[in-house]
Amino acid sequence: MFIVISGIVICVQAYNSLKTAVKKNYQHYQFNYIQAAIELFNNELGYYPPSSAFDGAGQHYCGAMKLSEALIGRDLKGFHKESVFRSDGMNESGTNKLYGEDVVYDPNVRMDSLLFDENVNACRLNEIYNDVGPFDGNNYVLCDMYLKKRHSGKKIGMPILYYRADTTKTLHDPNTSPTPSDSMGNIYNYWDNHELVKLGRPGKGSAHSLADPVRFYRNTEISYFTKENRPDRPDSFLLISAGYDGQYGTTDDICYFPWQYRE
Repeated sequence: MFIVISGIVICVQAYNSLKTAVKKNYQHYQFNYIQAAIELFNNELGYYPPSSAFDGAGQHYCGAMKLSEALIGRDLKGFHKESVFRSDGMNESGTNKLYGEDVVYDPNVRMDSLLFDENVNACRLNEIYNDVGPFDGNNYVLCDMYLKKRHSGKKIGMPILYYRADTTKTLHDPNTSPTPSDSMGNIYNYWDNHELVKLGRPGKGSAHSLADPVRFYRNTEISYFTKENRPDRPDSFLLISAGYDGQYGTTDDICYFPWQYRE
């Protein structure tokens, strides 16, 4: 009886390991796909999407949400070229609404969605969390491929965190104290998604380990290859998946710099 039970346990463990590996490979594929879309955006408009914690009107609109707007648009119909990445979807002066069902679609100022539906996995924030904190719950984020059922019964992944590199900076120092508006010399600013990370795992109610800036900078450095504390590819952007456990800041996170992964 013990041998049979042991065999069953081994089979279950092997199955779970295989399932995890398949999802990880799918996550790698999704990141490659998103990376290509970001490069298309950059080629078309001449800049990478911003990732700052706030919009120009002072509202919470983090890197994950700005990434989603850039690649698929706030209304899933493509990015509006006049957008300044405002949480309310208005133009820079706040006088005209750029997105929404009541806005006339103009192909002359709209880019086609840079992601196809089957690879997007876009969800409104209020589909993932019961409490969306300081954010507008109707804003979209792109989610990773580690799908789980949330409170709504819908299978939803965790938001993909996006950080744009500040090429005027040179540091990647966990001992600095960046602010939401100033990375204090660091190439990446962990504040860009800090409030989103603070929402914790849905249903768990506690912040992720990555809410600690020290953990963020250490998870994304390459000090084990060199004596320098610096990120890979410090000239572009960084994507982070929470991995299989749905917890940012743990060992199964997938950190993606263009053409390179960190697990």
